[in-house]
Amino acid sequence: MSDHESLRSHDEKKKRRMKWAAYIAAFAVFQVIVILVFVMVVMKVRTPKFRIGDGVVVQSLTTGDASSSPSFNMSFSAPIRIKNNNFGPYKYDATLVNFTYGGIQVGQATIPKSTANFMGTKKLDVTVSVSSAPLTDTSGLSRELNSGILTLSSQARMNGKSEIMLIFKKKKATNMNCTMEFEVQAKKIKSVECK
Repeated sequence: MSDHESLRSHDEKKKRRMKWAAYIAAFAVFQVIVILVFVMVVMKVRTPKFRIGDGVVVQSLTTGDASSSPSFNMSFSAPIRIKNNNFGPYKYDATLVNFTYGGIQVGQATIPKSTANFMGTKKLDVTVSVSSAPLTDTSGLSRELNSGILTLSSQARMNGKSEIMLIFKKKKATNMNCTMEFEVQAKKIKSVECK
């Protein structure tokens, strides 16, 4: 074998080694990108959404005379929705939902401890009884009853843990802050808005 052939063989080996090094580097970069996408999309723990859904049904509603003794007693069924956008279940603790009128608590409902499945919505209906008995100032209530619309708010804080890929657990809390308007004469819900 001549020096020329030996040099050419050495150059070819060097080119092959460089080619393999480039393939290995490209594969490593590809793996890093795949891992980053996985971590950023799948492993990211999102806060579940905790809301009152559409479909509130008034079971009973009685009101006192708006001018002389403004008051209300109402019972309704509220559809509660816990939407979990994570790639794993959200296990939440029992939660109290407070219903208020003008910032004063007029009723309460309990959400039992349970689990919202991955990428799903847990749906449950709770029966709520509210009364104006705790109110000390009823001047605002008198105006609302005269207008025919009764406005209630609901607030709650739900604590739980999101489990990602059945390996990682992260505590996550979510808040409910909804406003409901009821039509007094028709005894039905007018609107539900949640933030």
